[in-house]
Amino acid sequence: MGISRWLAVLLVIIGASSYGLLSPMIKTAYNTGWQEMHITSSQMTMGAVILWVLVLFQRKAWSNPFKGPWLQLSLVGILGLSMCTLLYNSALADLDATVAIVLLFQFTWITIIMESIANRAWPRRNQWLAVGIIMVGTLFSVEIFQADWSRFTVKGLLLGFGSAVAYSFFLFMAGRLKTTMHPLMKSAVMLTSALPLLYLMYPPLFFLQPSGGSLIVWGLLLGALGQAIPTITFTIGIPRIGSTLAAMLGAMELPVGIVASLFILGETVHGGQWFGMLLILAGIILAEKKPS
Repeated sequence: MGISRWLAVLLVIIGASSYGLLSPMIKTAYNTGWQEMHITSSQMTMGAVILWVLVLFQRKAWSNPFKGPWLQLSLVGILGLSMCTLLYNSALADLDATVAIVLLFQFTWITIIMESIANRAWPRRNQWLAVGIIMVGTLFSVEIFQADWSRFTVKGLLLGFGSAVAYSFFLFMAGRLKTTMHPLMKSAVMLTSALPLLYLMYPPLFFLQPSGGSLIVWGLLLGALGQAIPTITFTIGIPRIGSTLAAMLGAMELPVGIVASLFILGETVHGGQWFGMLLILAGIILAEKKPS
């Protein structure tokens, strides 16, 4: 699918912003009484359902899922999408949320290192500077110095950093896997492949409970925001712009999440957080700047 570079940039920003909207919506779901295991399982299950429905209604999207790099796509779904979700949600049980976010955001430089090794070429100086600005902006945005460090554990550190590696793997492979599959089919195969590992951790038996209907509704909303929209937009956009720029554009997730928390949850956003969000936006703009 041939698209312009700026459209590809916009698609990746849309995918990252969709992830940002996910966090306050998950908090809202928790406030209604659902637990992490219920939300994670329903989110990924219904995300896969949404993608397959789109495939079935888009005639051009359908193809034999086993004719192509389905094994590689499956590995990306398992090691990238599924592992990132499982590791990050587990890290939140051991760490303060702000520390967990900072650990996850290490995906920016990890993805760049992966891309550099694969291409045998270091990124441009402005890209490294952009990463530094984004990381400083992240620290301000999550108010890291007010985090609850009493909850800091080695286990939580490893889980949080592992989630960053898994997310980096997904971004890296999304930019390098070449296939003639339609983006909808490609996304559906990746996400469906992630479900067996998820069900080993969180068997979806609670869908059969009397209140399972409301869980399905939450799953449809969260699955669209966290799985369907980002997977489709990343699958289309990243091959056009590369994993390095995509990793930095992915930092849009945090400002969108903070602003969404302001309007959806009524949380207070302090001056330092606004400054951090401006730094993140500045870093993203710098990353796209062409060398003179």
